[in-house]
Amino acid sequence: MTGLVRAAYEHRLASGALTPDPAQAAAVAALERLERDLAALKPPGLFRKPQGARGVYLWGPVGRGKSMLMDLFFEVAPIAPKQRLHFLDFMARVHRLVNAWRTGDAAARRAKFGQHKGDDPIPPVADVIAGEARLLCFDELQVTDIADAMILGRLFEALFARGVTLVSTSNRRPDDLYRDGLNRQLFLPFIAMLKERMDIVPVAGGRDYRTERLRAAGTWFSPIDPDHERTFDTLWRDLLGGEAETGATLHVLGRHEHWPRAAGGLLRAHFASVCVHALGPEDYLAIAGRFHTVFLEQVPKLGAERRNEVRRLAMLVDTLYEARARLVVLAAGEPDTLYPAGDQSFEFERTASRLKEMRSAAWVEATAQGQPEGAPQAGDPD
Repeated sequence: MTGLVRAAYEHRLASGALTPDPAQAAAVAALERLERDLAALKPPGLFRKPQGARGVYLWGPVGRGKSMLMDLFFEVAPIAPKQRLHFLDFMARVHRLVNAWRTGDAAARRAKFGQHKGDDPIPPVADVIAGEARLLCFDELQVTDIADAMILGRLFEALFARGVTLVSTSNRRPDDLYRDGLNRQLFLPFIAMLKERMDIVPVAGGRDYRTERLRAAGTWFSPIDPDHERTFDTLWRDLLGGEAETGATLHVLGRHEHWPRAAGGLLRAHFASVCVHALGPEDYLAIAGRFHTVFLEQVPKLGAERRNEVRRLAMLVDTLYEARARLVVLAAGEPDTLYPAGDQSFEFERTASRLKEMRSAAWVEATAQGQPEGAPQAGDPD
């Protein structure tokens, strides 16, 4: 009998939304196996602990459909409760829970965790997470922070023991996670656990769908007129590939910046949000660390009276450039014309030069492997 995830995938093939891809077919087979295993699990009861199933880890370059496949599976997965979230959002919440346990008194712990005894935060944190989701689907699992690396092994051991099933996408195979990280030897048991508890499935087909679309459409649209706005919006929807704009919240120096038009590694933002709003270097580092492709719309031509916005635009471009991110722009003019005169016009020449490079086909091709682990990061996990 055809599983629901395979039926959903084949429907997309029949409609022309997808084209046959052997790498995707292998991933669908693994997800279909997991769908059957989840359906066969006995529900937890008074004398029966929750059971989990062997998960699936989809890895490969950006643009191969990993997130799309995981989303198809998540929609039909025969288990509840379940959660689908970006891995960095998950880890930010984990750190908040750990901090709440460590700093809370007995009353605060009971209110949040339903228990209060002990110094180790991992068991109560795992209890909370397992109570909220028997299936966790993570988009873009990556490990760049030592605080994350040190907590993951014990946390996931506790989650697996509580019957949580895991599905994940990543740009990295498990053996390459936290590569060259500080005290990496302490992280190796987590890698071994992933390989033991999950099917590791490469999704590295020859076609990079996002690169093909960017290469065909281009990444710089000017001037701002109805035709270019329509093309810009169409390209955004094409790169989403049916994925919903779930939004993203970045935690920077105790602040929470919410970006509503985000999905996975894609961000769409208005010039006013990133350059008029008073953001700083840490915010741009957090954006570059989270998103591999940024759509920036409504970039105006700027005069000397808007020097703060010029400075922020230059900072954003420099940060995305260093992170090897992709930038798609809807602007009032060509890069050289955005800030032709003013007290920072000489410095802006470098920004214009980088914008030209980032719109080139060579840049799109060079960044086809996505943002490497260890890309600029900033902020805190509060």
